[in-house]
Parts: sequence; structure tokens; C-alpha cells
Amino acid sequence: MHRLLHDVRRSLASPSRNPRMATVLGRLLAIAFLVCFGTGLFSHYLQEPLPWMVFPTRPVWIYQVSQGLHITAGIVCFPLLLGKLYTVFPELFQSPPVRSVRHFFERASIAVFVAASIVEITIGLLNTFQLYAFFPFPFRQTHFALSFVVIGSLAIHIAIKLPTIAQYWRKRDSYEADGSVVRIAEAPQSGEHDGRDREVVLDSPHTTGVTGRVFAWIDRVPGTPREPREARTSRRGFLAAIGLSAAALVVFTGGQSFRVLDGTNLFAPRKQGVGPNDLPVNRTARAADVLETAVDPGWTLTVSNGSTSRVLSRDELLALPQYDVELPIACVEGWSQSARWRGPRMRDLADLVGAEPGARFRATSLEEGSIYAVMEMGAEYVRDDLTLVALELNGSELDIDHGYPARMIAPARPGVLQTKWLSRLEVIS
Repeated sequence: MHRLLHDVRRSLASPSRNPRMATVLGRLLAIAFLVCFGTGLFSHYLQEPLPWMVFPTRPVWIYQVSQGLHITAGIVCFPLLLGKLYTVFPELFQSPPVRSVRHFFERASIAVFVAASIVEITIGLLNTFQLYAFFPFPFRQTHFALSFVVIGSLAIHIAIKLPTIAQYWRKRDSYEADGSVVRIAEAPQSGEHDGRDREVVLDSPHTTGVTGRVFAWIDRVPGTPREPREARTSRRGFLAAIGLSAAALVVFTGGQSFRVLDGTNLFAPRKQGVGPNDLPVNRTARAADVLETAVDPGWTLTVSNGSTSRVLSRDELLALPQYDVELPIACVEGWSQSARWRGPRMRDLADLVGAEPGARFRATSLEEGSIYAVMEMGAEYVRDDLTLVALELNGSELDIDHGYPARMIAPARPGVLQTKWLSRLEVIS
């Protein structure tokens, strides 16, 4: 057992475990989480806008790129987070575990950050595959709340570790002439960094206390007094491994968000051009339980503004001026694809019932029991020339899984708000 533990410890030894490497990976991880947080807020408020919010409709691909970055950055967080944990692994076994009030908050903030981050990016990944059965909680609300926990704990940890981050931010300040890493000496009792005295120390946990003595025992070669550990992985090799892992994840999954990577899309759940009307589908008509109501010959679309109302059959919608637009369908799960849509403009339907230029609309689907069966649309979308009640997709009649007999399509909006199987459009007073 002693020899086995000793060999495991030696195989894990690495010159990559130092404050400079932790700082480099930490700032990359912070950037990735900030990208996720910013793009996540954008997506959240598009779906649940505050009363005063107005959103841009140009460029039309703004949500497509935003959500693609959100998912891609979230996936890249996996190798970055694992790499960061690898660099600080020995420090997780400090003895005593808490040396001061500041040290307590340092360890508590990183514990909360790591726990929340692992849950956040894991459920985010499962969401891209729509594996909601694994969630004993509502995904969207939990994902949104955890994002603030992640960013809050990250901010606290950065504030506490700011002297160390500043010391190792630049490469030229981080290494001695012989290539060894400069370390900030610890105050003997408080554990606080004084920022002045520096020393070069080995990459090993403290050797005091029970944990430290256990690791010291493991480090000894069985049958000999002591043998120094041998580093097995160079810093460059370590960074290359993380870089290649992140690149592979982007290359093999990014095709669902960015067409240029479609040829290497091996693991993402959606593929460009695959699906009815040559477009992927998120929610099918069967899953929405509209297989019968959507093909009912008596289907009509009701457009209303208070007491003014128009009831239009599909043939009457086809008789209105038809427009062709090319817009991306971009879903919160990260996949997106541009497509050609055809149908009457939403603004023309609004004019049919005398809606004011600043009127907001509510769209209702034939689907029942879904939080997205009812969608609200601001005036910036209602009056946009590219917003259609789509009847055709990619040159063919709208497939039932894409919302037949009619669906919404508007620029720069999440796919969950592009309501399928429309039954009613009404002005919101």
C-alpha cells in the first residue's frame, strides 16, 4: 500500500503546481465564466424582460452568436476548471485547514465556487442534450440562480487573492533566474502574505499536522529514509494538454453553433441541415401533443386588438402579401442555423386590427401546458420588416415539427420565443 500510494504521488507530481500557473489558468477561467455570465443574462432577459427593456433586432445573428459563445465557453470551462484544480491540488490538504479569518474566507469562497461551477457547467451540458430527466429541479431557474453564486464566489476569491494574483500576473515577475517559481513567503502565524519577502519553495503541501505527515510518509520511498519527488509533466506539456483539450471540445461540438465547424461536429446533439425542412428540431409536434389540432382543416389564426378581431384561415394568410427572409433559428441549447422563411409580415397583421405603432403582442400556441406556449413580443419585433408569421421554410410548406400551420420567426430572438403552432395573436393592453 505504501509503495502504491508513493507511486501515485510521484506520477501526480508536476512543476505546473505553482502560483504562476494557477494565476494563468485562473484568469482564463474567469474570462470564460464572465462570457457565460454576460451572454446568459442576455438570454435570460430576452425571455423574461423587465418592463422598460427594449432589445436590438440587428444584427439578426446577435443571439445566434451570443448563445453559441455561451455554450462554447461553458464547455471550455471543463478543462480549465480541472486544470486549475490540478495546479492547487496540494493546497487542498493544508494543515491546519484554517489559519486565520482571511484564510477561512479564501477557502470557503473557493469551495463554494468549485461546487457551484461543477453543478452549473454540468447541468448546462446536459441541457444541450435536453436530458432534463436528470434534474430534480427546474433547470432554467436553477441555472440562472447558480450563475450569481459562481460569479459572487469568484469575485470574493479574487479580492482575497489579489496580492498573489498581482505578484504572478506577469511572467517576468514570476520566475527566478534559474527558472524556479518565486513564492510569496507566508507570515509565520497569521498566514497572511506580506508581499515583500519571497522564497522559492517546493510544490508540496504543508508537512505539519495529520494530513501533512501522511503525505510526508507517502513521499518516502518504501525502505529508504527519503527520496525527493520527480516532476513528470513540464509546464509547457501541461498547458498544451489543456489547450488541446479545450480546442478539441470546441472543434468537435462547435459545429452546432458555427457553420464553419460543421464538418467536425462529432459530439454535439444537433447537426446543420439535418431534420425536416433541412433544419434541426428541438420540440416535436408529438412531444407538444398537437398532432391532431395542428392539421385540423378548421384551424384559424385569430388576430385581435381589444374588440377588433380578424380570424384568418391558412388560405387567407397565404393570400396576404408574402415576404421572404433569411433568419437564423437559435436555441438556448446552443445550436443554430440560418434558414429561408416565407409568410406575411407581422406588422401587416397588426395593421389589420388597427394596432398602434408601439403595441406589444402576445402569441399563443396550440400547445398546452408548456411555459413557452404563450410568448410576448415587444414593439421592436412586431414592427420589424423581418418578423413574419412563417408558412413556408426553405422553399417548402412548413413541416408540422417546425410549427405547421403557422409559426413566428423574428430576428435576434431565442428559438423558444419563435412560437410554433400559432392559434392567436393579440395586442397586450
